[in-house]
Amino acid sequence: MSTELIKVTINEQEFEVEKGAKLIEVCREKGFGIPSFCYYGDLALQASCRMCLVRIEKMPKLQTSCTITCTDGMIVTTQSEEIEKAQRAMSEFLLANHPLDCPVCDRGGECELQEMVMDWGDLEERFVERKNAQPEKFLSPIVANDPQRCILCKRCTRVCDEWMGEEAIEAGNRGVNTVIGTYGGWLGCSQCGNCIEVCPTGTLLDGVYRHETRPWEMDQTRTTDVYSSDGMQLSIGSRGGEVHRIVARDRYVNGLNGEFLDVKARFAHGFINSKDRIKTPLIRYKKGGKLIPSTWDEAIHFVGSKLKESGNNVGVVASSRLTNESIFTLKRFATEAVNSNNYAVSDAYDLAPFFDNLSAPLCTHKEIRHAKTILLIGGEPEEEQTFTAKQIRQAVRNGGAKFIVVHDTPIRLAAQASQFIHVNKGSLDAFALAFADQSDATITKKLGAAQTEIDDLLKTIGETEGDFIIMFGGDLSAEAQAVLANVAGSFASDTRRALLHPLPLYNNSVGANDMMAGKKPLEEVLRTSKALLIAGSLPEDKTDLLANKDFVVVQELFETATTEYADVVLPAASFAEVDGTFTNNAGFVQRVRKAIEPIHQSKPDWVIASMIARELGADFGYNFSSTMVFKAIADSVPAYEGLRYPLLKDESKPVQAKYSPVAKRDLSNEFAALRRKVEALPETSEKITETPRVGHKLHRVTTMTGKTDQFHLLAAGNPKPENLLVSPLVQFNLDGTPRLVEMAEAASVNVKDRIDDKETVASKVVLK
Repeated sequence: MSTELIKVTINEQEFEVEKGAKLIEVCREKGFGIPSFCYYGDLALQASCRMCLVRIEKMPKLQTSCTITCTDGMIVTTQSEEIEKAQRAMSEFLLANHPLDCPVCDRGGECELQEMVMDWGDLEERFVERKNAQPEKFLSPIVANDPQRCILCKRCTRVCDEWMGEEAIEAGNRGVNTVIGTYGGWLGCSQCGNCIEVCPTGTLLDGVYRHETRPWEMDQTRTTDVYSSDGMQLSIGSRGGEVHRIVARDRYVNGLNGEFLDVKARFAHGFINSKDRIKTPLIRYKKGGKLIPSTWDEAIHFVGSKLKESGNNVGVVASSRLTNESIFTLKRFATEAVNSNNYAVSDAYDLAPFFDNLSAPLCTHKEIRHAKTILLIGGEPEEEQTFTAKQIRQAVRNGGAKFIVVHDTPIRLAAQASQFIHVNKGSLDAFALAFADQSDATITKKLGAAQTEIDDLLKTIGETEGDFIIMFGGDLSAEAQAVLANVAGSFASDTRRALLHPLPLYNNSVGANDMMAGKKPLEEVLRTSKALLIAGSLPEDKTDLLANKDFVVVQELFETATTEYADVVLPAASFAEVDGTFTNNAGFVQRVRKAIEPIHQSKPDWVIASMIARELGADFGYNFSSTMVFKAIADSVPAYEGLRYPLLKDESKPVQAKYSPVAKRDLSNEFAALRRKVEALPETSEKITETPRVGHKLHRVTTMTGKTDQFHLLAAGNPKPENLLVSPLVQFNLDGTPRLVEMAEAASVNVKDRIDDKETVASKVVLK
């Protein structure tokens, strides 16, 4: 869009706007409400609902404002009898087959169609023919569908195509028989639920939340996703201390991720109010004994006395899922309460090589969306950093970006690539050498790619004018990450900006790296410590290292493989029960807000660590205020200098931590280590040719996702039930095998039952 300003008159008021701006957006920004259903910012235009009509001077008929771009001198009228008459007529068509079931519809109270009709008051309805009644059905374990509520805005189909690149849901049939449906009647996709989010009516429904409560009965709390490192903003809907629903923070795309969420962020919140939560402190008074419920006072006193016996040989481990406040406090616990430098982060891989060699700024997700060239080295963002993947897809489809994938596996995102460099299995370290201008015949042979492919890649980068983004994650060795991070800055020029984007796996991996400067490798801390304080759980392949420890304290939500070795287990609060911050993979410091009071006797991790520290004679001075903890972070961590909670309150204007790019460093040791690793690779290797199935990582059952029953069916291959009118959970066991006992009952429910029930409800509404 041009930055040239032009003059436009709207309802007799003159405004200066950018040339080429969409008229509907300009009108809304200037305070003139224009109704619409099919229009959605940053999606391909549909122009099918005909609700956004305006009168433009010198044009012979009413125009759809979503398809009009502003030109100099344009005179627009958004409200008149003529326009309202046309919009009322269109609403009449939309309601021709729409059921009168607002009192039982999950969208009641936040339905765009309902709001529009209510704004106008009486709406004439001249269609008296029998409605096209269809039964409500399931499209997947977590997506339900009431087709007769559909107004064919096709937002869902465009989101599925443009945001997700899956085309799992589409319009079928023609004319009055058009319906939104799926191939084979079942959604075999990533189950992101974005089709539910953008649906303006109650056509697509959240199968996890369905019929639980009404929208206006819930308290809405804005917070940050606890799963992905993308830091998606979301809104927790709670009532009476129970979380019922999670939706995206913004319904109209003015925040970080707009209406986008993935399947875990949107649906996997069952762990918060799970019956399996640890309810009270638990103490194992002797090795091999049982965990016995205790009071907090007794547990803290017991932990304090045992840690004193261990002297200075105490290790501290923090999960990268915790808030910055908790991780920072745990580091202080190690250094100030037990005088130990044995502290570590439990994460998939260490981010220190990336940030210690940062030669270019971190890019934001908005910059990904508008980048000119994107280079992905390893990783699988469509499964692990879903919002990053969405921005890549839109950058390619809507922005014309060049997308280059270097991978040993033909991941699904490679279908969007303008160049796919398919390398040998496990040879991405060799690519790091080649990309850093250290290529030779040996390296390209081990890489399994032709030198011409590398040359084409470098040519594409050289021709880029605008933003060039390099993104990679833990698929590469620490040395390769250091080399790539340090060489990135050399690709910048007068017309090209080089940016970096890490791909950590967990919600606060970046924050954990920031908070625990000077941390040691996890395995080293586990091996060398006599006693351990662990907040969160360890990877299962590391839990055996706890077997012969003198004393182990674990702060957790659930009993896990880690708590099996614990002498004391302390109930920790979930992200929905604490105030704090996470730092996402773009470096944004984001608020986490308490939606409900801590469940049972659980407490925030930083509070637990502070209580134990007090027992040991160390007072951090927090006075049990998360604000004070964050102030201490801002005073101690250079990248967070000057930050305070009030500066982070507006998520539509996120605040980025101050990561200063470093000058190009001497990495001769890293290059030497890389060469040794590359030389150790096999001379020949068979390439992976099979594309991984959708959800193979996203739908995994973990400690947290496993508390939402529907995830078990997704992980079991998302089996299609025989009867789509009945919940799949009724027809399948959680391992995906048929539940034979209930099958007869499920089979007895048929289409006629559902249609009769709908007509009964509709008649009652009319009578009332």
